[in-house]
Amino acid sequence: MSIKGTEEGVMEDEIGERGEDMCMKSFLWHGGSVYDAWFSCASNQVAQVLLTLPYSFSQMGMASGVILQIFYGFMGSWTAYLISVLYVEYRSRKEKQNVTFNNHVIQWFEVLDGLLGPYWKAIGLTFNCTFLLFGSVIQLIACASNIYYINDKLDKRTWTYIFGACCATTVFIPSFHNYRIWAFLGLVMTTYTAWYLTIAALVHGQVEGVTHSGPTKLVLYFTGATNILYTFGGHAVTVEIMHAMWRPRKFKYIYLLATLYVFTLTIPSAISVYWAFGDQLLTHANAFALLPNSPWRDAAVILMLIHQFITFGYACTPLYFVWEKVIGMHETNSILLRAVTRLPVVIPIWFLAIIFPFFGPINSAVGALLVTFTVYIIPSLAHILTYRSAYSRQNAAEKPPAVIGGWRGAYVVNVVVVVWVLVVGFGLGGWASMTNFIKQVDTFGLFAKCYQCPPSRPHH
Repeated sequence: MSIKGTEEGVMEDEIGERGEDMCMKSFLWHGGSVYDAWFSCASNQVAQVLLTLPYSFSQMGMASGVILQIFYGFMGSWTAYLISVLYVEYRSRKEKQNVTFNNHVIQWFEVLDGLLGPYWKAIGLTFNCTFLLFGSVIQLIACASNIYYINDKLDKRTWTYIFGACCATTVFIPSFHNYRIWAFLGLVMTTYTAWYLTIAALVHGQVEGVTHSGPTKLVLYFTGATNILYTFGGHAVTVEIMHAMWRPRKFKYIYLLATLYVFTLTIPSAISVYWAFGDQLLTHANAFALLPNSPWRDAAVILMLIHQFITFGYACTPLYFVWEKVIGMHETNSILLRAVTRLPVVIPIWFLAIIFPFFGPINSAVGALLVTFTVYIIPSLAHILTYRSAYSRQNAAEKPPAVIGGWRGAYVVNVVVVVWVLVVGFGLGGWASMTNFIKQVDTFGLFAKCYQCPPSRPHH
């Protein structure tokens, strides 16, 4: 072969290798399909809360626990559907005005602003950012709580410092397009953990003298109920996940399908652990605390730690976007520059996780005060107001499904959601969860060094 022929062959090989690298990078790093959205929703919907659902069952009893999981699961799917409809409506209106969104991620508060005006933008921005802030805080608290069951040489506060630094690396993930492989792995991890909890509890059997006395107090009942409301209220990032899709209009039933899968993880595991340990769970918010040491448990703890890192990214990335828009860096192409500008967002999250290390009770408090409005009440009211006129209904980009009775049925469902969540979730749930939360503060104090650690530990 001639030298020229050899050079051409080498060049072709290099181009082929580069093409394969690009394909692999795209396969792992750049998602936007219906399947990516499903994995993102299912993976993000249930993370550390999986470990607290048996605790909720001990507060409210098994029957109520199962019924409310199904009830709030479908209610959450409905309001996620509403958010997707309003996103499509906003985007279709903007595109008719020749507005493009190159290098710009549409967010929920922008949808509210475009459809209902600046007051709704302010309300949406306040509730969404505060919820996502505390959602990120909860992931850090969960990391410290879980790792303690593998290595108790360090107290939980020290572990919070360490995992705060680890989770800060999420600043390098540009957008939800880039969570493709993480969403898939995250769902594998929660699936393993859920079935580990189920099987380990059944193999362990019931502890001697087990009792299942729940519900015994209204305050405990509504605290548990609000944690379940929180469980199925993880769709505060719906708009960002939709925007990462190549065809966002296909999203509308994805959250429902994700919820149906999540039921197979949350219901069997909560039933089994509560059946095995009963009222002991009232003082053990983390299900790992009661299961015996084993390589299987250690694997579940490690997988949940990795998943909490992923969920931290899901909760924090919309906050990164908001901060970028505030300082004028959102449309910058440099990943490194954006990462540096995002770092200030992590600092208050880290600080709040150290102040309020109450794994379990904080879920209910966030559920009652923030999730209720962010992902249940505001989307329902926004849908009612956006389509209040006959003209807007006639020209809607997406009409309600006939199975619920069209516009009239959608209106009734929205009113029921608003009234139920306002009275039961925010009212009764807020009273119960804050009563329980204040009790934890009184018992352990703010900046607790090792929340719910065994008394024999010297650092408690």
